[in-house]
Amino acid sequence: MLYFGLAEPVWRLAAFAAAFAALAALELFHPRLERPELMRALKARRWITNLSILVLSSLLLRVAFPAAATGVAIWAQGRGYGVLPALGVAPPLAGLIAFIALDFAIWLEHVVFHKIPVLWRIHRVHHADPGVDVTTALRFHPLEILLSMIWKSAVIILLGAPALAVLLFEIVLNAGAMFNHANLRLPKAADGLLRHVIVTPDMHRIHHSVEKRETDSNYGFNLSVWDRLFSTYVAHPSRGDDGIETGLKAYGRIEPIKLLWSLVLPFRRG
Repeated sequence: MLYFGLAEPVWRLAAFAAAFAALAALELFHPRLERPELMRALKARRWITNLSILVLSSLLLRVAFPAAATGVAIWAQGRGYGVLPALGVAPPLAGLIAFIALDFAIWLEHVVFHKIPVLWRIHRVHHADPGVDVTTALRFHPLEILLSMIWKSAVIILLGAPALAVLLFEIVLNAGAMFNHANLRLPKAADGLLRHVIVTPDMHRIHHSVEKRETDSNYGFNLSVWDRLFSTYVAHPSRGDDGIETGLKAYGRIEPIKLLWSLVLPFRRG
């Protein structure tokens, strides 16, 4: 489908590239965490691994869902599926409802991946990253990406979500995830204001803490309301925003930056 003369994949790719480039540049000038010499030396290898996982996940998704989430929405619309069309909800309102509902669905999915052991085995690939920066937002095992798309597609079909709303949601979700994973220091006042609405880097970094209580908090990727509503919000890490330690203690800081190790982690014992 064309939007303003451009195909949907072009919009998604352009938005991704712009957000990634901008955030990667900002990380250089305004980092929250200054990494020790070892981590700085290994940053290039981390980035190669994380970006390689993204490529593999994208290839799998391309095979399983050639038209992606927007294609699912177009398919459902063409058949009149969904609660929103059945209720005769006007397109603008339907788009807003779908956007908010999809954001909640992703929050709920994230919680479930933490609570169900077999899903946590897959999701821990994301948390094993010893550093947290813009590339961590791309580090999801291909199996998790596939399961996430199946869940998202089910929600889109159930809602009868408008295709344009789904496209906007996908762009915001990707950009938002890169933003709140970025190793970025925001002014304290700006962070405090923004986190009333969206998830900020300091807020989400707590979710990547090695401390279990903190890992089980701040699940949001875009809107911050869900964690506040369901009492999973933690305002500040116990060691402070500059002293937080990220990753998973069980795997150290070297093994998780290896591509093959990361891909087979869900199938390892323990």
